[in-house]
Amino acid sequence: MFFKKNARNGNASTPTILQQFKQSNDFLTFENKIGTVSYFISYYKSLIDVEVLHRDILPYITESTLRNLEDLSLAIPCENKIISNDIQEISSHVLTGSIMIYLNKDKPKQFILVQAQKNEARQISAPEVEFSVIGPKEAFVESMDTNINLIRKRVPSPNLQVTNLQVGKISKTQVAVLHIDEIANKENVNTVIQRIGDLEFDQIIDSSYLTQMIADNHHSPFPVLLDTERPDRAAAVLAEGKVVIVVDGSPHALIGPTTLIEYFAAFEDYFLNPHIASAFRLIRVFSVAFSLLMTPIYVAILTHHFELLPKDLMSTLVSSRTLVPFPPFLEALVLELVIELLREAGARLPTKVGQTIGIVGGIVIGTASVEAGLTSNVLLIIIALAALASFTTPVYQMGNTIRLLRFPFLLFAHVWGLVGIVLCFSFFLTHLLRLTSLGRPYLEPIYPPRAADLKDSFIRMAFARQSKRPIVVQTEKIQRFSQDKAFKNKDIDE
Repeated sequence: MFFKKNARNGNASTPTILQQFKQSNDFLTFENKIGTVSYFISYYKSLIDVEVLHRDILPYITESTLRNLEDLSLAIPCENKIISNDIQEISSHVLTGSIMIYLNKDKPKQFILVQAQKNEARQISAPEVEFSVIGPKEAFVESMDTNINLIRKRVPSPNLQVTNLQVGKISKTQVAVLHIDEIANKENVNTVIQRIGDLEFDQIIDSSYLTQMIADNHHSPFPVLLDTERPDRAAAVLAEGKVVIVVDGSPHALIGPTTLIEYFAAFEDYFLNPHIASAFRLIRVFSVAFSLLMTPIYVAILTHHFELLPKDLMSTLVSSRTLVPFPPFLEALVLELVIELLREAGARLPTKVGQTIGIVGGIVIGTASVEAGLTSNVLLIIIALAALASFTTPVYQMGNTIRLLRFPFLLFAHVWGLVGIVLCFSFFLTHLLRLTSLGRPYLEPIYPPRAADLKDSFIRMAFARQSKRPIVVQTEKIQRFSQDKAFKNKDIDE
């Protein structure tokens, strides 16, 4: 058995702390006696596991000989206990699930604090946002210790280092920064720790709070820290030399530094043949470009460049827009807003109702708007395909960004036509060229151009050709394995 004493700040304010605790109805205090000596047990019933109290504490206390608080502490066969009179330490332990034991009811000098936290956690289930047909079916949960356990099972290395931090003046949220020593760049690790440690905020509820607070550019619509719910993905990027941030209470981990290309790569790609995986990645990139540009191109051509249309297609468009009283921009804007409305309604409603609203609402509204002459059937098809293409983005955050970017492209196309689309694209390209993730270029390997990192970007080459870790991470150990040995495939009889 082990306990330590802590007497840094005295006990001048201890009665005040007790009075503050007792103002809450879920804070309980009981008095018991051993011989002629009374002792008191106090705790928040909503935070502690009562079974620990009745199984590991009370039976041993009643059988002991009580002379002072040290004797009482020695009688309790629990490892996670301390004796303290430090106000901050007492408050921190009690509010995280510790039982207080003390002798003097009015002005106690010292307290025994025994950890008895109640752990209410969701069972590990399959990923919902990053679901894959092939591969592991485990996802992070809201417990930080469980999430770290899921990562350590996949990285059983003593070099996997965990740095614990606490953020939030009210929430006191626990945050863990993970990296593999001798691989991860120390500058990246120190940057993450420094940014989290410097945060001044009262409440951190989820990892998405940190995404916004420690990003290189707080005003960018593009995510610069990859959000994942898959422990296998977190373990894989740790081996690449990246940093993983796990937040207690959040079922998602953050990965950095990242590049734009990573947001179009599903982790399931690594479980497939490289040729199939590369084809899927190219389809996703094409789908995002289609979703972003197709509707603005339609508006630009019908507003400013109708001479570019072939004669056969011109008659189809004219006939579809004969009864439409609105200009192409307003027509497209209304349909885009209707699509977003259906998305939000489907996302906020229960699953079964949301699916019904999306299907029925899309069919009914689309058919009725065409028959009423409020929109053309050609534009309706284009916007439906663009909405469908936007769902191919494997990372939800980037999907939201693509949804937002369609509106400025639409406005520029209405004002300046195809020149406006090019101008808007130039603005966002300039922004992407300046954007960084933990100080690393966001557009790498496109800019700065690095041919070595193209092996796992728009296409995924075979594992035997990925002998080096990504250059963008600037790892301390760039070589993963010997490429010469990787190509030597010997049979057992050779």
